[in-house]
Amino acid sequence: MAKKAFHKVFSLLMAFLVLFSTVSFTVDKHYCGDILVDISVFSQAQGCGMEMSSTEKKHCCKDELEVIKGQDKLSLSKFEELSMHHQVFIASFTYSILDLFESIDKKIIPHKDYSPPNLVSDIQVLDQVFII
Repeated sequence: MAKKAFHKVFSLLMAFLVLFSTVSFTVDKHYCGDILVDISVFSQAQGCGMEMSSTEKKHCCKDELEVIKGQDKLSLSKFEELSMHHQVFIASFTYSILDLFESIDKKIIPHKDYSPPNLVSDIQVLDQVFII
């Protein structure tokens, strides 16, 4: 039971690892002086209201934009580009998996639609044949 639970948790963690390794996102930070005022993921951070016009020389506020890139080069190769060993493995694996899900033919009952003849008299009593 513990092995199944460990397997499920490990599978879930691996799925999240693959998901988060391919997702890109941005982190926007707003500093007022040296103090971090606001941080935002996927959108723009709100200012502190101390932003000065562009004509003034001193700026006490600054914005930092940090882009975290995910993996964007996933290798998708064609079946023909694979080595012969890989092609044989994939073909045999696919065939064996599809063979598992084929429906089993129903048993053929040859006398399913046959109705027995009408009995006119009890033959065992007539011939006096009894199982002892």
